[in-house]
Amino acid sequence: MKRLALFVFLLLPTYVVAGDARRAMKVDDLFRFQRVADPQISPDGKWVVYALGKVSLEANKTVTSLWLVSADKGGAVKQLTASPKRDGHPRWSPDGKSILFDSNRSGSSQLWIIGIDGGEARQLTTISTGASVGTWSRDGKQIAFMSAVWPEYSAKPFKESDALNQKRMDEAEKNPVKAKVFTKLFFRHWDEYVEDKRQHLFVASYENGKAGEPKDVTPGDRDAYPTSSTFSIGDDFTFNPDGKYLYFTAVPEKNEAWSTDYDICRVPTPGGTTKWETITKDNRAADGSPQFSPDGKWFVYRAQKRPGFEADRWDLMLLPADALNEKDEKKRRKARSLTAGFEGSAEDFVWMPDSERIYFSADDRGKHWYFAASIKEGAPAPRLTFISQNSNNALSVSNDGSRVAFARAAMHHPSEVFVGADSGTNWDLFNASKANDKVLAELDLGRPENVNVIGAGGQPMQMWILKPPGFDAKKKWPLVYLVHGGPQGAWDDGWSFRWNPQAWAAQGYVVALPNPRGSTGFGQQYVDEISGDWGGKCYVDLMAGLKHLEDQPYIDKDRMGAAGASFGGYMMNWFAVNTPKFKTLITHCGVWNFDSMYATTEELWFDEWEHGGPPWGKNRQSYEKHSPHKYAANLAKYKTPMLVIHNDLDFRVPVSEGIQLFTTLKRQGVESRFINFPDEGHWVLRPRNSEYWHREVFTWLKKYVPAGAK
Repeated sequence: MKRLALFVFLLLPTYVVAGDARRAMKVDDLFRFQRVADPQISPDGKWVVYALGKVSLEANKTVTSLWLVSADKGGAVKQLTASPKRDGHPRWSPDGKSILFDSNRSGSSQLWIIGIDGGEARQLTTISTGASVGTWSRDGKQIAFMSAVWPEYSAKPFKESDALNQKRMDEAEKNPVKAKVFTKLFFRHWDEYVEDKRQHLFVASYENGKAGEPKDVTPGDRDAYPTSSTFSIGDDFTFNPDGKYLYFTAVPEKNEAWSTDYDICRVPTPGGTTKWETITKDNRAADGSPQFSPDGKWFVYRAQKRPGFEADRWDLMLLPADALNEKDEKKRRKARSLTAGFEGSAEDFVWMPDSERIYFSADDRGKHWYFAASIKEGAPAPRLTFISQNSNNALSVSNDGSRVAFARAAMHHPSEVFVGADSGTNWDLFNASKANDKVLAELDLGRPENVNVIGAGGQPMQMWILKPPGFDAKKKWPLVYLVHGGPQGAWDDGWSFRWNPQAWAAQGYVVALPNPRGSTGFGQQYVDEISGDWGGKCYVDLMAGLKHLEDQPYIDKDRMGAAGASFGGYMMNWFAVNTPKFKTLITHCGVWNFDSMYATTEELWFDEWEHGGPPWGKNRQSYEKHSPHKYAANLAKYKTPMLVIHNDLDFRVPVSEGIQLFTTLKRQGVESRFINFPDEGHWVLRPRNSEYWHREVFTWLKKYVPAGAK
């Protein structure tokens, strides 16, 4: 009974604003919101298809279906697919009559297709290892997709190789011995064991509504699809205009655990080959995301310059398409940057129909906007486009360029489908999906305040401040200081279902979200200055932000707590051994010991760049200087109560980091609590686990930092 009473208390608003129909957000509301993703506008610009996820706490799952919305303001919204599983990654056929999508409705992930008028979806693939991220050739006569297979079978005819893959999976399932044997690194990644499988690309013909037998066009012992999301923007392979080649982002051929030498390769679609032709062999840093212009004359891709640095700035690189067929490498024209004059890092991008402009997204001072680049020689640096507020992604364009669709989120609303219509002088933008209007109408969600403070070396640090419902500046309020992950990341004016500032503010706290050294969107030098210096300038920036908040008359300096995940979790651990400012610290999947982190994580290139080499290398000092475990005696000095959360399937920052911290805290008599999710990775994604996470976090926080005004 006591446990149930506590649960109900936490899901109720902390307080109600008198005379206001809107109420404070509850934890339950996070699961009432519908989750909109991946909008795609039809070729004729009349419709937008998107994925819509609905959470069921009772079933402990999220069911995702496809929906259609008219691109006309006030137009119809209708559900296109209905399945108790997951439908996603919708892609229009070139003729606009049908939609290709991924679904696990038949058990494993396979490709399905459905007509725009609805009816029954038809399954196109039955590959034993599953199929995902399907894409069309321009003439609609071929479909490419990705599947993770055992490479030793990949050069065999499809039916034989597919049967061998199925047999191997069946034998592993039936075998009571679950031992795993590894002979190389990268045998696990993020939250799953990869073992010796390789992500290969398959091509199948498509005619009269049916797909032909797939062919593995990238056989061999190498991945033809990014194994790390760091090097992916979602569309990582494409057919060339005549459909004779498939261009794709290939994982490094050697040393993939510590190399970032991703390359763009191509293979002929009629027949697969283990000898992939490399288009970007001259660049030892990462290349990826190939796309051809609508007129087929140009080829654009993303590229970094510094090998080993995953957070290096991404440029958009342009090549004439005919240069790709020049066999003499000395005569082949070199790619040139379209974003050389732009200080940000290019992310997802889309060609405009005139084949002269590209719209691309980038972090920009706490927001995520779209910019325009021209392919013309001597064109000015990319300029701000019409998509210039909040945080936006997944832009798509109609064939004539008169309509665009994209996803927009803000700190006060989850992602929604926005449509833009070209009026001739401007763009008429509107929320087309309105999937969350009903829930939003109930809630009192504040708008963040944007401030700048002077940080390390006199450099400004941007910070968001979100005040709770019913905020009264004449009273004293407790503070929660949230530090983002990365460290090369940022708090944008966007929405998260994992770390949601509104959910924290609704508990009765002023929430601050600083973007210190290392944050993206403030120039590449600002990003670079975190590497090798995690506890240095970044810490000074954060302390400057905290001082700014302490100076505000509405902040209660005796009620301040901090929380963070990943790098943010590291910073909680660094706070614990460096400052008594906080009454409690909440650390989720954070780094405690740089040595053990290196030896147990999977993406070694990350640690080797951040520390200038491996622990036994020339820069040993970097592993010593800012590793919290080296200063563990200070835990007893400051005795800051800590909530430690770490999960068994977190292979990015392995669970041993949290266990070491918790052991050290308990051994020194520091009040602490360890929460472990055996079925979660770096994030807590399962609905009931997420509900439990929020309940535990807010209970702990209120114990040491009482909520509400005084």
